[in-house]
Amino acid sequence: QVQLVESGGGLVQAGESLRLSCAASGSIFAINTMGWYRQAPGKQRQLVASVTSSGRANYADSVKGRFTISRDNAKNMVYLQMISLKPEDTAVYYCNAQTYSGSFTWGQGTQVTVSS
Repeated sequence: QVQLVESGGGLVQAGESLRLSCAASGSIFAINTMGWYRQAPGKQRQLVASVTSSGRANYADSVKGRFTISRDNAKNMVYLQMISLKPEDTAVYYCNAQTYSGSFTWGQGTQVTVSS
């Protein structure tokens, strides 16, 4: 079983930056893809960015050029560097791990609030 713990959320002004971190523990050898999702009030949870074990990254169109996902396999960490934040980026951000067998694990979420 995989456990995920996020950190790094907070309140920032539009145009500022934040970096989210996610620490994985447990059956980390089973993890293939790790990613970040977000859920704004009244909206569905949606993919922000993901990265495979080989380092291939994928981004939502709304964050391309502003967000960068990175993964440190030695430290069992995944990061989301966010720059040029916009009020519409406000959401709870969840770390996600998908194993090679197809199971999903979610972190507890971290709030990101961007004021205009």
